[in-house]
Amino acid sequence: MKFMENQTAQKLRGGYYTPLDLASFIARWIAELKPEKVLEPSCGDGAFFQAMADVGAFEKSAITGFELNEGEAGKAARRAKDLRLWDATVHSEDFLGWAIANMGNGGERFDAVVGNPPFVRYQFLPPEFQVRAAAIFDELGLKFTKHTNAWVSFILASMSLLRPGGRLAMVVPAEIIHVTHAQSLRSYLGKECRRLVIIDPKELWFDGTLQGAVILMAEKRSGPRQKAEGLGMVPVRGREFLRRSPSEVFAEPQSINGKTVAGKWTRALLDLETRELFDELEAHSEVHRFEDIAHVDVGIVTGANKFFLVPNETVTTYGLSKYAHPMFGRSEHCPGIIYDERQHAANAEKGSPTNFLWFDDAPNKMSNQARQYIERGEAEKLHTRYKCRIRAPWYKVPSVYSTEVGMLKRCHDTPRLILNKIGAYTTDTAYRIRTREVEGERLVGCFINPLTALSAELEGRHYGGGVLELIPSEIERLLIPLPKVVDLDLEGLDASIRDRPTHETLEQQGKVVLGALGISRAKQASALAGWRKLRDRRHRTSTEALEV
Repeated sequence: MKFMENQTAQKLRGGYYTPLDLASFIARWIAELKPEKVLEPSCGDGAFFQAMADVGAFEKSAITGFELNEGEAGKAARRAKDLRLWDATVHSEDFLGWAIANMGNGGERFDAVVGNPPFVRYQFLPPEFQVRAAAIFDELGLKFTKHTNAWVSFILASMSLLRPGGRLAMVVPAEIIHVTHAQSLRSYLGKECRRLVIIDPKELWFDGTLQGAVILMAEKRSGPRQKAEGLGMVPVRGREFLRRSPSEVFAEPQSINGKTVAGKWTRALLDLETRELFDELEAHSEVHRFEDIAHVDVGIVTGANKFFLVPNETVTTYGLSKYAHPMFGRSEHCPGIIYDERQHAANAEKGSPTNFLWFDDAPNKMSNQARQYIERGEAEKLHTRYKCRIRAPWYKVPSVYSTEVGMLKRCHDTPRLILNKIGAYTTDTAYRIRTREVEGERLVGCFINPLTALSAELEGRHYGGGVLELIPSEIERLLIPLPKVVDLDLEGLDASIRDRPTHETLEQQGKVVLGALGISRAKQASALAGWRKLRDRRHRTSTEALEV
């Protein structure tokens, strides 16, 4: 979990300003409407004002800007005046509070909205702003989650204040395409807009951040009878696209709708052939949803991992062997798909925290060494932490059990299941998997293949740095091929994952697993190519560069 005290002031206010060339591209598209009223809900120091002045079509436009930071709002107001945007007004107040008062019938409406909404996690917002962020969802009758980010509420409010036929163009986090907390936004945009386009760069646009960003271009439906076309994706490399007409870019991609964009928009990143192949394989009688063949549960929640997860040295120093149990929970603990005594010993040799301390004795039966260790934890105030203080006694961790199969929550290339041969425990950095009428070894071996890897890219989410993460509900939707007859070599697969590039292992497993389903080599290659495309996008790399 990320804590507020560890975040920079820039992150806490979401203050990453839009490069002028991107702002100018957006302003050129908006200018085509000859807008009378323009909204900039998070204007910062006025970067979009500069872009509008440079385009030269906004001298008579009434521009309304909002900026919570009083100093930045003053800069923006002075900038607008210097640029001769005479009818520009900058409000030094919270846009969401103002929007709530105007979203109903009779409220102010705009021809165009531009901007770069703040990227601030809900948990980092002051309480009054949290209330307003949630109220935006309520006003629109949308499902709200506290995992959301301020930019989601900003876009929802901005779209609701846009007149029919108006245009919205914003620089937004690339995670709009796939994060679960943006599902209400994706659904709302799909319903309200005639056409949606995402300009998706291969590079990072903001210095000093790992957060990927895209340009969202949206044109609101002119009325309830106008058809909603759906979503189009425009992948771009470098800045060459900025030389083109924005309307040409907006019209370029073929819009896709229905199943492809009903949930996450990640499927729209694939070409039609790969999407159709995915649908074909999904319908195969020997391909299953994960939830139909296994149950996912989070690992053990300790509330203080450094206290409960310790190396052998700590066990020896405090005489805690009675309470020490084998555990794993990090990718470096499990470089393959098998966790056995040999791997456990190798981890211990490196000094890794391979022991989970489970104090399951009654207090009056606890050893003196254990009491001393617990007193050490109390001296560090661990018993006051939320997860610890809500249980009695604080040091007795609940829900302690192991499963034959585990799965790490995050991965670099593609997720894998772990065959837990020694019954090791796992923390909440991993999941515990209980199979349903399928052998653990068979599930672990069949899980590694191009189709499941592609499915994970479509269902999962990623943040700065490109690490793929899956939560239980996303794991449950993964596609798992389970051929009735398949020749699996788990030891060989384990070695391959450790020693060979991931794409080579997946290619080989495509022959083994998908080949056993009767899937042609060409279709195996297509699924693998789809995975590589999405994986490379997540890593902000290119397949071509990897192959040089």
